[in-house]
Amino acid sequence: MKTRLIFLTSSLFPSMFARIAYAKLTHPQVHKLREHEIVTLDKANQQDFDYAGFKIKTYAWNENGSKEPLLLIHGWEGQAGNFSDLVEELIEADYRIYAFDGPSHGFSSKGSTSLFEFIELVNVMIQKYEVKNLISHSFGGVATSYVLSANQALHIDKYLLFTTPDKFSTRIDFIAESVGVSPKVKRKLIERLEKELDMKVPELNVSDWVKSVNVKEALILHDKNDRTLPIEQSLNVHRNWENSKFETVEGTGHFRILRTKSVLDRAVLFFDE
Repeated sequence: MKTRLIFLTSSLFPSMFARIAYAKLTHPQVHKLREHEIVTLDKANQQDFDYAGFKIKTYAWNENGSKEPLLLIHGWEGQAGNFSDLVEELIEADYRIYAFDGPSHGFSSKGSTSLFEFIELVNVMIQKYEVKNLISHSFGGVATSYVLSANQALHIDKYLLFTTPDKFSTRIDFIAESVGVSPKVKRKLIERLEKELDMKVPELNVSDWVKSVNVKEALILHDKNDRTLPIEQSLNVHRNWENSKFETVEGTGHFRILRTKSVLDRAVLFFDE
């Protein structure tokens, strides 16, 4: 009944509801970390730096490690702490590890942000730490693949993706469905985004960007029963990415994939190989 009422009201006042949907899209929700995730963050060398009006929180672990550095890129409404179990495994394997909280994410300062502020920050981080190895989760794959496609000077040795969306339009669909707005509101939201981004939403596809990235070897891991992000999205990215491998996991879902020992062992092995 409530969803139906919102749908009817949004049909009558599409501009107002488009603003509500836009605010939801540009103000990520910050989720509380588990105690052990906080413990892992506390082990890091933490620093802040200014970026696009935000104070961005960065993290560095095992900076004197013997192995090549890796950069961790979290998903939308995620944060560096989500990688804590993986960080502990990578420290044990003696990798140097870097991570950050995106604009208005985690322990970075809060405010209205956007897809492209997040994307440009990924570009800054890759060059700041001079990394050749990357790990992303969920939307982090969207940001990273766009950066690598747009900047052909970036050459990556290994890139591990814990799931990845393909089409940005699916994020808009999710927001529209969660708010319960009408197709007219969704059209207005898309029009506003396209005007601000100076790009067409149907062109924002990871499966297109990966065709031109300079990555020697990529591995995509995705739970076959992921209810948050259908496996077909990651599969379509893989089909269009010549240097990628695809492996399914089971029993982890979209988020527990980052906390499952067998999956983390596979991740470390990928970089050790």
